[in-house]
Amino acid sequence: MTRIRHDYHTHSTYSDGSFLWSMVGAAAETGLDGIGITDHCNVSAGADHDRRKKVMGFNLDQTFERRREGIEAVRERFDVDVHDAVEMDYEPDDEAAVADFLETADFDYAIGSVHYLDGVNVHFGSYFAEKSRAERRELVDRYFEKLVALVESELFEIAAHPDLFERTPELRGLATDDHYHAVAEAFRSSRTVPELNAGRALDTYGEFHPAPRFIEVLLDHDVRFTIGTDSHDPGEIEPRIEAMEELCERHGIEPELF
Repeated sequence: MTRIRHDYHTHSTYSDGSFLWSMVGAAAETGLDGIGITDHCNVSAGADHDRRKKVMGFNLDQTFERRREGIEAVRERFDVDVHDAVEMDYEPDDEAAVADFLETADFDYAIGSVHYLDGVNVHFGSYFAEKSRAERRELVDRYFEKLVALVESELFEIAAHPDLFERTPELRGLATDDHYHAVAEAFRSSRTVPELNAGRALDTYGEFHPAPRFIEVLLDHDVRFTIGTDSHDPGEIEPRIEAMEELCERHGIEPELF
């Protein structure tokens, strides 16, 4: 059985997760050698983005130094490597702002994520339900265009949940092999590595990211993977790690380390 030692994608109370000490403690109890604290961050300009950050409390661009002090404190408490990292929202128009922030913050590594289509989080199915099937196909096209741009930007070590929209029934099943091959080619030419993400594998959606066919295409292109449970609660880490060990064993994947 493949043994996973590092979880590179988890969240704390500095975005929408649990206390730092509880997340790191759960990683230690699971037997992990390392855990990445990768709270959400957005540096997009504009009133809508500013309002969303205030409502949701995703303000790591303002609080990363304070969180860094907290990470140092929990490092002293647990025998596990704690990575001071970030999950950045990516939009092609924001590349300069993202690059400037990442240079200033100097995280251990950065995860890039495409979370929005039409300025709406891809989880909001009610918005996409009002669209025609043709319009939804166009939005999925746009999602993959953004994902390719994210990979080609070379801003990130990791690309999170590369088909996040699959969690939303209104957008599910609209991806094609052409989409997958385009992304795979981008990954082959980039330092950015996609993650195997277990954020919805053990609940209603019931699949990992990438979806099974997407994983097959990426493997056919010799793309490497890393591991991210995308845990927001300490109790999620161990079962997700166990599920991902089975997934890696099934596909013969040896996860990349950072």
